[in-house]
Amino acid sequence: MKATPLVLRTTDADFEARFQQRLHWSADTDAVIEQRVAEILADVRARGDAAVIEYSNRFDGLSATAMAELELTQDELKAAFDGLPEVQREALQAAAARVRRYHEAQKRASGESWSYRDEDGTLLGQKVTPLDRVGIYVPGGKAAYPSSVLMNAIPAHVAGVGEIIMVVPTPRGEKNALVLAAAHVAGVTRAFTVGGAQAVAALAYGTATVPKVDKVTGPGNAYVASAKKHVFGTVGIDMIAGPSEILVLADGTTPPDWVAMDLFSQAEHDELAQSILLCPDAAYIEAVQASIDRMLPEMPRAEIIARSLNGRGALILTRSMEEACAISNRIAPEHLEVSSNEPMRWEPLLRHAGAIFLGAYTSESLGDYCAGPNHVLPTSGTARFSSPLGVYDFQKRSSLIEVSEAGAQTLGRIASVLAHGEGLQAHARAAELRLRAA
Repeated sequence: MKATPLVLRTTDADFEARFQQRLHWSADTDAVIEQRVAEILADVRARGDAAVIEYSNRFDGLSATAMAELELTQDELKAAFDGLPEVQREALQAAAARVRRYHEAQKRASGESWSYRDEDGTLLGQKVTPLDRVGIYVPGGKAAYPSSVLMNAIPAHVAGVGEIIMVVPTPRGEKNALVLAAAHVAGVTRAFTVGGAQAVAALAYGTATVPKVDKVTGPGNAYVASAKKHVFGTVGIDMIAGPSEILVLADGTTPPDWVAMDLFSQAEHDELAQSILLCPDAAYIEAVQASIDRMLPEMPRAEIIARSLNGRGALILTRSMEEACAISNRIAPEHLEVSSNEPMRWEPLLRHAGAIFLGAYTSESLGDYCAGPNHVLPTSGTARFSSPLGVYDFQKRSSLIEVSEAGAQTLGRIASVLAHGEGLQAHARAAELRLRAA
């Protein structure tokens, strides 16, 4: 099967229309899925554990009769870790250490409480506190994702979350040892072999066995995404994730094979994943296409890669690297590689991306597993207004206000004027009662 990403040139008269068509992806969930998810959520809310067991048996091919059969013990998680080959144990621990170190730095930079006092003694500040309990959803269908366990659980731990509840589907009862071992390394409190909309419902509403959480994080399929949308407001959620994306800005100095493989690295996720190359060098784009042609047959997931590149991939010839950066900002990709021998020249021009990978040696896959920053990133252009998952997602902020008697004399008069202007006399009177008699 051949992979021929759409070739575009920004100088073409129809570039804008074809460019927008290639970017288009609808986040609308199928109406049938929405209806089915609503029914599952309502059923789990009403029947709790019984509904969770029923749906888990039906969708994952299990035969559980009690929730105890769907819960993983800490001994099981540790046994999974102990049973891994040494090289895998060391890799998990090394990745976890780097992820933890990064998020500890993130907490120091932005996750601490602070306050100050005005000249009149009034105290103003912000109190940062962790969430009490969070739920992390770990996909377990087509593939297993131990890295997702680390990326969700570790920043929650660093934030100070008291309990971390993991849910992961186990189709046909097959438990992935790496996922269980990652839960052990990351310090997951409790873990259940439950997936799909029923898992999100159990976390959001709570059952006799599954504790109700304050927030649900982690990616999943269309049913999981729909369920997260439905329960938002009852609990917090991180984001609604779309298909994975990579955008490579290349100046032609990186070996073409490297860039082609980086495009493959996202295309192999699924057919809707998007891989785009922006480059001002026509000969280099041809070289990357030649690398794609040569290396694709060697890839185990060649069919998925080909469908992704044929359906949503693009190789775009730009007038310059400056124009490539401008187009990148319009796309606001999940993963942005600056494949250049002078990446810091272009980095200041880049405003919107989930994560920016600087230089030819910084493959996106390193960020997925072990560089340290979080790999849960905004997709589908939402990097224009949202951020990677982080310590801040597992904290909340409360404003601190302690007004002194002297401060009340100044603030009370200001509040009185504004409250009367809004027609809220009780607000005004509450402030006025604290003013000293003239």
